[in-house]
Amino acid sequence: MKQCKDLKIVAVEHPNEGYVLLKLTDNNPLPEIFAGQFVEIKVENSPQTFLRRPISVNFVDKARNELWLLIQVVGEGTRHLANLQVGDTLNVLFPLGNGFSQGVVGERVLLVGGGVGIAPLLEYAKQLKQVGATPYLLLGGRSAHNLLQLDLFRQYGEVYVTTEDGSMGEKGFVTNHSILANDQLFQRISCCGPKPMMVAVAKWAKGHQVRCEVSLENLMACGLGACLCCVEKTVKGNVCVCKEGPVFDINELTWQI
Repeated sequence: MKQCKDLKIVAVEHPNEGYVLLKLTDNNPLPEIFAGQFVEIKVENSPQTFLRRPISVNFVDKARNELWLLIQVVGEGTRHLANLQVGDTLNVLFPLGNGFSQGVVGERVLLVGGGVGIAPLLEYAKQLKQVGATPYLLLGGRSAHNLLQLDLFRQYGEVYVTTEDGSMGEKGFVTNHSILANDQLFQRISCCGPKPMMVAVAKWAKGHQVRCEVSLENLMACGLGACLCCVEKTVKGNVCVCKEGPVFDINELTWQI
């Protein structure tokens, strides 16, 4: 059930320059949240920020009743969020959208993330492990600086890394990683990150007959399908990513793969 609430910030962490991790809580138990869903944040006291900011759910700590948001600081709105302090509140509309497919016992799932697109995969890896599936994490970035939360990811599955400059893991793009040479290892791929990366992963998956879903990052101003900012063309016509997605099976999209 969607809620619009003021959540209290209980921790503000800066895992790397240009990134902030906000941990939020509520006096009441948080609603059920599925990996791949997102929130819309109202940015207060920022005259240049008129619209809510869509942020992927990074992690849900049920024991502490915490919702984590990993944010890359790229503009006025996110800069304001990075300056918030413990004890401040954020007005959050959540949970929104449809998440990744729920795993099944014994399923081997490759999670591919690029840049801040790794954010929703931490919660997904946790949820997959909880149901008895086996997650593998393939994470890519321009450099080691862009690879975050690796120790947390390692709690839920095997982690493989690529960097474009070779500063960590294998040099190159995620689709060049040697783990993909074992195309019989994975039964499904779930991916989030820059569109060119997702298109490349989708092309690999289709060529190797592996089911694949991707989480789109279209501009989502309202999160409810009202503003039409996030329309994506699919085989069934145009849809609002915030309402019908953000996660789609690649066969639903019109990408040339």
